[in-house]
Formats: sequence, C-alpha cells, structure tokens
Amino acid sequence: MIRDPALRRELIGVAHALADAAARETLPRFRRRDLAVEDKGPGAFDPVTEADRAAEAAMLAVLAERRPRDAVLGEEHGARPGETGLTWVLDPIDGTRAFVCGAPVWGTLIAVGDADGPGFGIVDQPYTGERFAGGFGTAALARDGRSTTLSVRACPALAGATLLTTHPGIGTEAERGAFDRLAGRVRLVRHGLDCYGYALVASGFADLVVEAGLQPYDVQAPMALVEAAGGVVTSWDGGPAADGGRVLAAGDRTLHAAALEVLAGA
Repeated sequence: MIRDPALRRELIGVAHALADAAARETLPRFRRRDLAVEDKGPGAFDPVTEADRAAEAAMLAVLAERRPRDAVLGEEHGARPGETGLTWVLDPIDGTRAFVCGAPVWGTLIAVGDADGPGFGIVDQPYTGERFAGGFGTAALARDGRSTTLSVRACPALAGATLLTTHPGIGTEAERGAFDRLAGRVRLVRHGLDCYGYALVASGFADLVVEAGLQPYDVQAPMALVEAAGGVVTSWDGGPAADGGRVLAAGDRTLHAAALEVLAGA
C-alpha cells in the first residue's frame, strides 16, 4: 500500500496531468464524422479509433517525463516493466463504442497502484467536464472549478436497487443467466454506461454495476473510485477484482452480499 504522503501527492498530480493530456486528444475528435475507426475483431464489432491511440500516446509521453521508472499497462500500447513497484494502468477511452456513437458516457481511465492493487484512480469525462477521482482517503468530483465530495448511498435491499451494466448480452450463457436472475430482483436496470456507471455508484445515484470479461485497464480506476467513496468492488465470487474478469461493484456492503448470493450460480 502506498503510504508516503509526498509520494501520494506526486502521484495524484501526475494522474491529473495524464487526464489533461488525454483530453487534449479525445475532445477534438469526439463527435467528428470523419473519425478514423478500425475493428479489432474477430467476432463482434470491437472498435479502436485514432483518438484511443493518440490519447494513450500522450499519456505515455507524460509518464516518460515525470515517472519514467514506473511500470505501465495500457489498452492500446501494452505493458512496460518498471523498477519502482508502482504500475500505471491506462484506458484512453473506456467505452469506444459509445465514443463512436457520439454518446457522452465514455471516459479516460487512469489508475496507479502497487502489489496491493490500485491506490488511486480517475474516471474522466471531458465532454461533460466531469472528473471523478478517488483514492488515498478522498473521493471527489471536479466540475466547473468546484470539487464535490463523493459518497455511495445506503441501499441494503435488492428490491430498491438500481443495477447498471454495459451490455445486456453479458458474458457466457451461464453469466447471462446469473445476471438476468439479479436483474429480476432489483428495481431498475440500465444498460450502456461503460465506466460512467461506476462513477454513478460512487456518486450515490446507482447501487450496482455487474460486468464480465473485463481487463485490468477496464476496472482498476473505477475500482479505486468506488472504494474511496465507501463502496466495494470484487469478483462475482467475492475475491479480488483488480485483474478484471467478472466484476461486481456495489455502494452498500449488505447489498453487495445479497448480489453475490444471486450471482453465485454462474
């Protein structure tokens, strides 16, 4: 765990610099009809855009200058080993499908941590001007020059919960069955929010996010954010979630336990 206060301040500053650098590449390309889009394939449409690649390259340039000895794991440029025990985990555009569609629910994900997992994370949505940041004892939303403390809401019962996921056809047949059982127990289900869903849990506007098939760069920044706001993020069996896979995020710990029971069948 990263405990040194000076190091924490430095890492937070670098994380915000990374978000600024990525925004300079993503915003001018968002809702541009001539945006270059490729399909990673095979299988279902898996887009990558010039904005994804340019934003990650910009973040890597910042790290090369300010934290050159740290390890890096990025979605587009892969992994780079380090010497400090710290790793930056980057997703330049989480929600590229939303980005391509012009929907403002994508975000830039930035996490930094050590062997204990992500210590600090940013979910940045520059089009709406919202930067959600959490870790090292704080969780806040910065917007329009103001900072608002974030906190999850109490919701102990599934019957009162709002459940979010990116795609209704989640995972394998068994995973979809487990998700559908959970969806049948809650008050409201919404799809298509990508990383923004975790920000809504951290902000106290939603209660659960359930995903499957995630990579570390999909989950580490949202995980740091939700946990800093008082929530809990685990795998579907209650284990660590930092490596991705099946992920359950909840604002209320009693609700989390109830959701785990339903998902156990997967």
